[in-house]
Order: sequence, then structure tokens, then C-alpha cells
Amino acid sequence: MELPEHLTIDLLVKGYDTIELSAAANDRIAHNRSYLETVLKEGKTHYGINTGFGSLCNVRIGDHELEQLQENLVCSHACGMGDEVPEEIVRLMLVLKVHGLSQGYSGVRTEIVQRLADFYNLGISPVVYELGSLGASGDLAPLAHLCLPLFGKGEVRYKGEKIPAAQALKKEGLEPIALAAKEGLALLNGTQFMNAYICWSLMQSKKLLEWADVVGAMSVDAFLAKDEPFKHPIHRVRPHKGQIATGRKILELLAGSEIQKLHKSQVQDPYSFRCMPQVHGASKDVADTVANVAEIEINSVTDNPIVFHDEDAIMSGGNFHGQPLALHADFLAIALAEIANISERRTYLLVSGQRGLPPFLAPNAGLNSGFMIAQYTAAAIVSQNKQYCTPASVDSIVSSNGQEDHVSMGANAATKLRRVVLNVQRVLAIELLTAAQALDLRRPHKSSAMIENIWSELRKSATFMAEDEILHDKLIAAERFLQNAPF
Repeated sequence: MELPEHLTIDLLVKGYDTIELSAAANDRIAHNRSYLETVLKEGKTHYGINTGFGSLCNVRIGDHELEQLQENLVCSHACGMGDEVPEEIVRLMLVLKVHGLSQGYSGVRTEIVQRLADFYNLGISPVVYELGSLGASGDLAPLAHLCLPLFGKGEVRYKGEKIPAAQALKKEGLEPIALAAKEGLALLNGTQFMNAYICWSLMQSKKLLEWADVVGAMSVDAFLAKDEPFKHPIHRVRPHKGQIATGRKILELLAGSEIQKLHKSQVQDPYSFRCMPQVHGASKDVADTVANVAEIEINSVTDNPIVFHDEDAIMSGGNFHGQPLALHADFLAIALAEIANISERRTYLLVSGQRGLPPFLAPNAGLNSGFMIAQYTAAAIVSQNKQYCTPASVDSIVSSNGQEDHVSMGANAATKLRRVVLNVQRVLAIELLTAAQALDLRRPHKSSAMIENIWSELRKSATFMAEDEILHDKLIAAERFLQNAPF
């Protein structure tokens, strides 16, 4: 599919089997490169094009060494460590890098951008490592690993195997491409590593935020909570977008519930139930804010220097600095962690032996421990999330001999954001299974048609626990159920 001029999170959610450069993008890239080559013939000094890098910016490189300069740059910067980046995020990196270069201000040749698109289309996923980026001079180490295969170096994932990049190129009949002036720098300077993690997290959070309302509504009936806190007049007088949407959604989910018609003796319910519109809604609003920042970044030029053929200038600046992403990755992590936080509190109340439910939802409590330790697991995960939510963006370490003296740490913010997302999914899965168990114990009373349908689908893979068994298996089944939801 041809990449659009403006790429959005929603388009990334839909996904691409293949990506193609538009004719307009090819023209922009070619025209920009032609301008750069004309400028190079003038013999002037330009950072990173015919000089060293970082604190070596004052070292002039001879014209006959410019190609070697670029390859040396990529090789020297390919020093990532830690876990491999998941392949789905590597593929996002390829899309974002192709789209960024296609803006036509990076001074690269068309064949470089096309080869990155070829990697995506042929299922050649460069092996990239999580650790190494300070999120300031661009995501240097991760992007170096992403781009090594262009000239036949590094490793890739190809047809289920990890193999040398040169071998994968040979299998597909592709020749390595030698880098020309400016190209190594354009490939490494950019925020595509950070933003790929953030975009992935936003795509996953969209589903999880919808599930939070569904699971929370199930817990409302399971705990015999009232539906009054979700009614519109309450939210009309405090009209935050997410709050209004959440209240409306939970009311829709509870519509027709037999349990809601039962007499309720309590005057009010705990905050984890009645404040769902305010808490879930606030997190949704944060996700919208972060999505806006991520989309601006997707469609931006984030390398350095920038080649302005239309202004007859090559300008060196700081568009590679990841501060906008770092701050918002931290913000999104906090917002999503709150979804798990409030979810665990509902799980705790469901197993607490209140409102006619047996302790720990065990039909024969004492002999059976029921869901006692499931809540422990949720609590442990929530606590870990709090540790992950310590902001990375408040940190900075001087690098490159003082030349790069303030960094964003956006890569660390983005990678730990993914861990928070995965943890939120786990905590919601625990609440889902707990609420389903509680609903079973409310029989013969039933919830709404929508909730009963979700309960019925869940029970195909995670059955009612009449007596103690290995609960891990059911929790994993519930998590898979969330993952495979049609949302």
C-alpha cells in the first residue's frame, strides 16, 4: 500500500502488508539529493556531511573518504545491548523511518529509502537492541542496527530465523548498497525508535482502555454496585471528553441488567467503582494528547543537518532531540498505570467477602483459597508499574565529550512504557476472571446481554473455578481473551 502524505496512529492500527513510496515522495527525495550533491561540489564544510560527528565536528573529511565516513558512522554506533526489540516494533520503525525520509529533507538517495521499504515488504527485520539510545542525537544505536543491513552487515529476522543480513540479501537477490555522503547520519539521526514504541503502546492502549470499561462494568454488577455514578447529568457539569465517554459507555454496557434492578442497601460505592468515568476518562484524555504528539513526530523531519533545497540552505539544529516524546511517554505510562491501579482495587473488593460473596470467591472457602493469590499477583504488578512510572525524562547525562550535554532519555521512557502496557493487560485479565467468577456466584441473577455475552465467550477458555486448581492457566487464558478481542 502506498504510504499517505500524512500518517496517523489509526492508519498504523490498520497495518500495511506492504509499503510503497508515492511518486510525489520519490520526486521530493530525488530533488533534495540532487541539491545536496550540487552543494557538495562547492567544497564548503557541512556538519556530518564532510566532517566528523559529535565533538569531532571540527574535523574535515576528504571528499574521497565521504562514503567510508558514513559506513564507519553506522558501524561504530551499532553498539546496542539488552533484549532484542520485538519484531512488530522493528517493523514499525521501518515504516516510520521510510516515512520520515520521504519528507524529502534528509539528503538521501531514493534507493536507500526504497531498500528500507523492501526490508519491510520482504519480511527482513533487522535485529535491534533496546539499550543504547539517549533519545537526544536521535536514536543512534537502535537506528544503526536497523540500517546495518543496507550494506550487508548486522543480523536480521527472516522467515522465522535470525541470520546474517548478507545471507538474507542474497536469498532475495539484493545487492548491498554502499552509503553516500550524508546518508549514514540521516539514517541514525531520528526519533523512530522512541516513536515506534510509543505508537505501539498507543495502539495497544486504545484496546485496553476500551477493555477497562467493559471489565469495570462487569465488576459493577459482580459487586452489586449502582449505575447512578455513570449517568450523564453528573458528567455534563464536569465535561471532560474522556469522562463523558466513559460514563456513557458503562451505562450502555449495563443496559438491561437484571442485577441493576435488585435492591441496593448501600448509599454509595467505593471510588474504584463510582469514579471509573473520572479515572478511566482522564487516562483516555492523556492517550489522546500523546497520540497528537506522536502523530506530529511521525510526520516530521527529525534528523540533522536538514537539507532545505527549497530555501537553498543546509541547517544544523536539534530536531533529533526526543524531549516531546520523552515527556509524553512518561505521561502515558502514568495514565495507563492508573488503569491497572483502579482495576486491582476492584479485584480486591470482589475477593473481600463483601455483599454476599464468599471470601476470595471460593465456594468452600477455607478448604479452598479461591482467588486470594490472584489479587496478590495484581498487587505485585501494580507495584512494579509504579516503579516503571518514575519519569525517565527528568534525567540527563552528558555525552560526546560535552557536545551533547542535555539528553531526553526518551528511549528509556518509551521502552518502559511498553512494559507498563503489558502489565495493564495482565491486571485487567485478573479482574476479568475475578468478575466472571463473582457473576457465577450471583446466579440465577444475570447481568446485561452485552456483559453476559462476554462472560459466555470467556468461559469457553476459562471455566468457573469450583475448587482450587492451577489458576495461572486461567489467567493466561483471560489475558489471551483480551488480546484477541475484536476492539
